[in-house]
Amino acid sequence: MTGKSDLVKVERRGAVCEVIIDRTDARNAVNLELCHALHEVFSGFEMGEETRAVLLRSEGPVFCAGADLKERNGRDEAWVIARRQAAFKAYMSIETCPLPVVCAVQGPVVGSGGEIAMASDFIVASEKATFLFPEPQWGTVGATQRLQRVIGVSSAKELLFTGRKLGVEEAHARGLVARILPADGFLDAAREVAAKVAGAPHLAMQLTKRAVDEGGQTDLASGIEIELGAIRQVLSNSNWRAGIERFNNEVGNG
Repeated sequence: MTGKSDLVKVERRGAVCEVIIDRTDARNAVNLELCHALHEVFSGFEMGEETRAVLLRSEGPVFCAGADLKERNGRDEAWVIARRQAAFKAYMSIETCPLPVVCAVQGPVVGSGGEIAMASDFIVASEKATFLFPEPQWGTVGATQRLQRVIGVSSAKELLFTGRKLGVEEAHARGLVARILPADGFLDAAREVAAKVAGAPHLAMQLTKRAVDEGGQTDLASGIEIELGAIRQVLSNSNWRAGIERFNNEVGNG
């Protein structure tokens, strides 16, 4: 799979596809071309035997410096709205990707970079990572929806209203970051996480992702029915007994 833009590269490592944001000359800031490229890449993924997981990362010391406000110079309001719609479309294509998406954050994450990261299934971050959502200070509005759903309404308002930088330890404590990894050897460690995800039986992983996502939009009783439906699909369409045999061989009964 290759995109039409040089701003997003796709590299396969075994069962993992790495999607790499590469706009280092602008600290990986998000512009219209990058939005289109991310959407094109993520909307093209399918769950299958060859590709089992995606590792979303970026080149350079900065994960993403936020929206590239320079591209708004000389633009009218209609262009700005269309640009934001392209961004939302890109984020949604990451969120709805049928493959599990692990986002690896190695450094500063600002504004739109946080939207990209939060659209993934979970974030692993270097101990040097920081998070900043300064949209109101720039005279715009952003990160008002995903951020509150990840860390809660009050915490999201505090970060958005004050423009305070969030360190990785606090980001982990608030649930924004799933795991903190050492800065030394960070990429290798992130690749190991993605490889672990990719190593699971693909149907079970696909259905687990779907059940969590759909269950999070409803009440517990309905969520349990969603999970039961997923279990029935696993029993009907996979060699589920192989998992029991593997458990017995690796863990045993004691």
